Amino acid sequence: MSSINANQSEDNRDDMSGAEAVTKIKELVGKAQTCFFVTGAVVEGSSGARPMNVRKVDDDGNFWFLSASDSHLNEELAIDPDGVHLYFQGSPHSGFLHVQGAATVSRDKAVIHELWEPLLKTWFTEGEADERITVIKVEPNGGYYWDTKHGILVAGIKMVIGALAGKTLDDSVEGTLKVG
Repeated sequence: MSSINANQSEDNRDDMSGAEAVTKIKELVGKAQTCFFVTGAVVEGSSGARPMNVRKVDDDGNFWFLSASDSHLNEELAIDPDGVHLYFQGSPHSGFLHVQGAATVSRDKAVIHELWEPLLKTWFTEGEADERITVIKVEPNGGYYWDTKHGILVAGIKMVIGALAGKTLDDSVEGTLKVG
C-alpha cells in the first residue's frame, strides 16, 4: 500500500536544519503559543502530559517555560529529564509540530525576570519573587512538522479543486527539524 504522499503531483517534503529549522520552529510556536508538554516519567496523580505556555524560543531553538517547583512536571523531570516531547497545533488544519528533547530545571532569577508577565501571578501568587518558580529549558534533539506551503487560503482552494477534479491537490509540507 502506498502513502498518500505518492498521490501528490508536487513535492511536499522539506527537511530543515540549523537556522532554517529554528525559524520554522519559531513560526509554528508563534501560531500555537501553547503545547502539550509530555514527560518520559509519570508520577501518581499525573498523566505525564499537560498544556504549557512557551515563554520563549531562543535563537538556538531552545524552548523556555516557567513551572512550579512542587508540580508533577518538575517531579517527572527530576526522574527523566531526557524524555520530553512537545506537541503543538497552530490551527485546525496546519501548524503542527512535534519536538523531542532534554530538559534542565533552574531557578535563574534573571531568566525568570525575562520570562515574567503579571498574568503569571495566577499560578505564582507571590509574584515574580515567588520561591516556587522554576525555569525549564528544553533543548531539542529532533523534531517533525506538518504545515501548508502557501497558507490556509491557498490550501483550502487546492483541496476544493482537488475534490472536484478527483485529484490529490494538497498544499501540505512536512519534514524533520534538526537545530543542532
